[in-house]
Amino acid sequence: MPDYDTLRLIWWLILGALLIGFALTDGFDLGVGAIFRFVGRSDEERRALLESIEPVWEGNQVWFVLAGGATFAAWPRLYAASFSGLYLAMFVLLVALILRPVAFNFRNKRADRGWRELWDWALCVAGTVPALLFGVAFGNLFCGIPYQFDALARPVYGGGFFNLLSPFALLAGLVSLAMLVMHGASYAALKTGEPMAARAARVARVSALVYLTLFVLAGLWLAFALVGQRIAPGSPDSLARSVTLASGAWLDNYRAHPRLWLVPIAALAGAAANWGLLGARRPLAAFLLSGLTVAATILSAGIALFPFLLPSSSHPQDGLTVWNAASSQKTLFIMLVTVAIFLPLVLAYTTWVFRTLRGRITLEELHGHGDQY
Repeated sequence: MPDYDTLRLIWWLILGALLIGFALTDGFDLGVGAIFRFVGRSDEERRALLESIEPVWEGNQVWFVLAGGATFAAWPRLYAASFSGLYLAMFVLLVALILRPVAFNFRNKRADRGWRELWDWALCVAGTVPALLFGVAFGNLFCGIPYQFDALARPVYGGGFFNLLSPFALLAGLVSLAMLVMHGASYAALKTGEPMAARAARVARVSALVYLTLFVLAGLWLAFALVGQRIAPGSPDSLARSVTLASGAWLDNYRAHPRLWLVPIAALAGAAANWGLLGARRPLAAFLLSGLTVAATILSAGIALFPFLLPSSSHPQDGLTVWNAASSQKTLFIMLVTVAIFLPLVLAYTTWVFRTLRGRITLEELHGHGDQY
């Protein structure tokens, strides 16, 4: 059995991998949903865009479920503190996610134009709101969440919903939204026929430029304006450890290990290459590089936060880290064996699904289905 510190580090990497898997797969679903009302200018064009994601969106959400389950089992204190303190924000997010399948099902119940317009806008909301809120959540990790643990080690949240909408958190939300719109539009440019593909490519290129600008701005904010946290030397397992605050402290890991700068550089390079490849009409390569941007962006945030999982802004000494929030060594090991067995099956099934569903969805193909959708 690996030692306890190694297991905790492995599970931090697994949690990151699950979040990246969710962002890579369901991220393009959210991106397509956010833009399809504008990229598709007729009912048939919108149907083609929806057909590109309807067969896969439900399977893509498995990654989100896995990440939640992993948090519950591997990091129970993190699960308790985040899900109880951020209940209202979680509720808004879940309502938006639930709205998507409802809109898929109800949109096609009637051929009335007004009816379909209503559910088209609902799908836009269901794509935009989660894409924004996921970024706001990451932004709040850097700002810190106002919570503490009472005498019975119960998390006590000291803020409200609107406290989560700080300027930096909103900036992080816009970074996330621009990134996932770029990813989704790149997917639409790959999976749909003309004229939707050309419009989606233009949206993706604009989103890539917006992402590049906002990502650099967020990095500068972290480096020079936002107060970060660092753990003073000592036992990382102790809740009584000393946590110090300093401007730019969230970039300590990058300063200590300069090679880590390659990760945010990869995020920027992926977005820039996506912009160029879509202009050169190479949608497959552009989509793969938008995926690189998504993965590198999440990893960049994880590296900056490490070892923190849920920093506390009101009581920094109560913040949860990789070291003090984990389950027992035996639990982590049993779960690791389970992941080693089942995660390859999930990856294999996902690969098979996307291979089976390869190819473009064109208006000509939809004409053959009549008005059954």
